[in-house]
Amino acid sequence: MRFIKFNDQQVDSFLFMELSDLSKGLTKNRDLEVDYSVQSYLDPFEKKIYVSHFWDHREKSETELALKSDVYLRSIGNYFHTDFRELGLFIQRVRPLKLNSFAKQLCMLLEDLRIEEVCIKERPGTKTAFYLRKKLYRRHFQSQLIIHKERNILTDALFNALYLILTAESTMEQVPALSENLDRTLPYIQTQIFQVFEASSTSHIIKIVLNVVEILEELLDKDMLNTYFYLADLPYESIKASSLFDELKRKSKLKNKDQIENAKKGDEDVHSDKLPTWHSETSKPTKSFLQFDLEQGTNTTLNGDGTVREGEDTDQALAMVQGTSGKAKKNDYSKLEAMESQKEERSSAGELVYGKENKYAVPIFVQSKLPSADEIDKYKHDRNDILLFQKKLKLMIQKTLEHKRTLPRTDLHIGRLNKKLLRLLTEENPKLFYKKQERSPDIDAVFTLLVDCSASMFDKMDETKLGIILFHETLKSVRVPHQIVGFWEDTNEASKTRQPNHFHTVISFKDSLQIQAGPEIMQLSPEEDNRDGYAIRHMTEQLMKRHEKQKFLLVFSDGEPAATGYERNGIIDTHEAVLDARKLGVEVMNVFLSTNEVDEATKKTIQNIYGRYSVFVEKIEELPEQLYPLLKRLLLKTI
Repeated sequence: MRFIKFNDQQVDSFLFMELSDLSKGLTKNRDLEVDYSVQSYLDPFEKKIYVSHFWDHREKSETELALKSDVYLRSIGNYFHTDFRELGLFIQRVRPLKLNSFAKQLCMLLEDLRIEEVCIKERPGTKTAFYLRKKLYRRHFQSQLIIHKERNILTDALFNALYLILTAESTMEQVPALSENLDRTLPYIQTQIFQVFEASSTSHIIKIVLNVVEILEELLDKDMLNTYFYLADLPYESIKASSLFDELKRKSKLKNKDQIENAKKGDEDVHSDKLPTWHSETSKPTKSFLQFDLEQGTNTTLNGDGTVREGEDTDQALAMVQGTSGKAKKNDYSKLEAMESQKEERSSAGELVYGKENKYAVPIFVQSKLPSADEIDKYKHDRNDILLFQKKLKLMIQKTLEHKRTLPRTDLHIGRLNKKLLRLLTEENPKLFYKKQERSPDIDAVFTLLVDCSASMFDKMDETKLGIILFHETLKSVRVPHQIVGFWEDTNEASKTRQPNHFHTVISFKDSLQIQAGPEIMQLSPEEDNRDGYAIRHMTEQLMKRHEKQKFLLVFSDGEPAATGYERNGIIDTHEAVLDARKLGVEVMNVFLSTNEVDEATKKTIQNIYGRYSVFVEKIEELPEQLYPLLKRLLLKTI
């Protein structure tokens, strides 16, 4: 794994995951994603929060807090308190204006300041991040104001000045003169923009902006050159349409909670040409109804069971046609909707199981072939190279098991209390406890070795096989079931809607303890791309079907996830797959393979994904020696 790159810049993957988790936690929306962009904004259609690269190239602590302030503004502020329908209307209104960019940027600046106060009020812990945000922005706009004033770029200079005015900590702070006309108009503009601190809605912000722009359209000749705050031109009219549909259904409770008495239960007083609505001022109840947006009315039991059902805009139409419809004589499409619904449910379930980044990934399971004579000879040669380590591990395990079998069961300092308590008086340090006799301990564990077979493993695969052989021979000698699977994605056949992922099982659980098993490991070879998170989820699924108490998943990889549409979010997807596996009780570890010293950036990325459960092998030829203590620790843990 390496740092995510954006415009040839490295992005801290752990911080990226932290921002993603933060946005999902604040919005309570698991589908929301975080991405990087030149400017920060919320895209409600793609369900994405964009954080700005403006905060790059600063102190690490400053960058983290500033990026979090972006997330706070979009997750707490825009997500819950910005009216995007109003923004859509505003964009249409200012589109023909000369100062179109200025109007949109001023709108987002004022909206950010408004919702910033909302964020601090709802989440006081965000105050530190917003204080730093203002400090960094003020420093930037002060320098920009000087530059634009010297170059006579008045519109940008005015925008810089307005930010400094709005965020000034003292009323004594002075803004340099820009031009005679602007200086004469500035007091009116200040009066307008200071209303932002009293604004309670997006529509109020828009009204302020339109008042300011109306004056400036006559004073300024050119629009802004730079973009500081971004208002995305998105199809907000679709939000308006769906919201309007929601408004047709009652959501607010009635103001009065009185119950109607002696409600009619038959069909008496049913009107054929009038559909009156009954409320608290009506004297006689009937069963007729008409849907209105009522704020006052009386609770009835028209449903018969006293339950409340939300009205729908199709109710009246259904009532009119009820009793006249009949079964069609032609094709029956009644089951079509149910079939489509089931299809969507299956698709949705698949995406949830293997991660949304892998919704187009397709598993292809490949079984090992009968090993050739060359593969058998090569395996025997490699097995001899690791024979010393394998025998040492086997002997160590056998001695540990024997020691546990011969441990004393009586006269202990801890355990169950013995009935013979006389020694409490006769001995200075009595041993009054015992342990129940138990059956001889065995290793109740199962292993899966997942081997990266991407093209980048071409210079490490031979040495990797030595480490795999060490695991296989040791586990086989102490009768621990295991499987060895190579994984890769077929680049040539991959498309945006279908990504074949191969799982080559060279050693299966069923065959792992057989004497002749092993030469199939030599069939592992470097192939193409790798989709780590997807592979980990599949192996976790297989391990959960096993009955053993302890389950281990070891991922042998050179740490470079690369697959179709997987470069940016592959690190996060792999991290989530590891977390999900551990929640299920599967211990996931990574063996990072390298031919030279691993740089700090790569180490940090791997540790961000796997935590402290990572082994870095910087000299691949020393893999068996470095795997020996890991395997020893894991096996002792299972006894």
